[in-house]
Amino acid sequence: MDTRFLESLLAVVDHGSIVAAAQAQALTPAAVSQRIQVLERDLGQTLLERRANASAPSAACRDLLPAMRRIVNQAQELKRSADPAVAQGVFRLGAISTLLTAAVPGMLIALRQSAPRLEMQITPGSSAALYEAVRSGELNAALIVAPPFLTPFGLQQHPLRSEPLCLLTPEGHPARSAEEAFSGLPHIAYDPESWGGQIASRYLADRGLMPQVLCALDGLEVISDLVASGIGASLVPEWAGLQGARPLPDGAGYQRRLILLTPTTPDRAAARQAVLDALLSSLPGG
Repeated sequence: MDTRFLESLLAVVDHGSIVAAAQAQALTPAAVSQRIQVLERDLGQTLLERRANASAPSAACRDLLPAMRRIVNQAQELKRSADPAVAQGVFRLGAISTLLTAAVPGMLIALRQSAPRLEMQITPGSSAALYEAVRSGELNAALIVAPPFLTPFGLQQHPLRSEPLCLLTPEGHPARSAEEAFSGLPHIAYDPESWGGQIASRYLADRGLMPQVLCALDGLEVISDLVASGIGASLVPEWAGLQGARPLPDGAGYQRRLILLTPTTPDRAAARQAVLDALLSSLPGG
């Protein structure tokens, strides 16, 4: 059933005649009349009581009017949601754990003001998994660590912030360098298989350091908790919200770059821009 035909019927009901409805819809009276005849055949009901210069809904039509208006409203809402120039509808965003806490809350607050009709669906995950989800079209965008390779055609990076590598030791520990920390403490490693963990691994390799590894984790918050318990030290990016980290003298040369990854030509251009603007206005260092 073509919802445009329902719109014509509702226009007749609201304006009182086929001629007035045709004027309101920029159609000919014959076209409006034909649309209503098609609806009557489809529904098996007489929908209008036709008079000389006016038309009124039949009893069957009056019973169906609430459902018809709902269908038309839903179809119009669907069209608006699909409009790339309007920031509304569902936007599927992936985010790594540190950005879930550092960026997403402020972004959502900002979006309530700038794009109140945009519904966010947030998916947590690793940078590599979220990258693939954007590439396959499962996600509209993702908050991730910049990949350690060139972004292929069809994907675009939007820089958010850079986080220098720093040293995390138990409270009160005197170490000021990685060499000093790992001479007496085991290494709670930022997973060297993760994109962010590869930066820490490169730092150690560049200095010929091979500390004893206690465990390897991709969760930076868990790493911070384990270090705070006193069982080891770690090299981590200085993510927003991190407490007690010590800067490394050359940590700025080993930065974790955080980005918003999107398709180069997204279907949801206005929604993407609203999300990016909200992130940049709310993320520390953005």
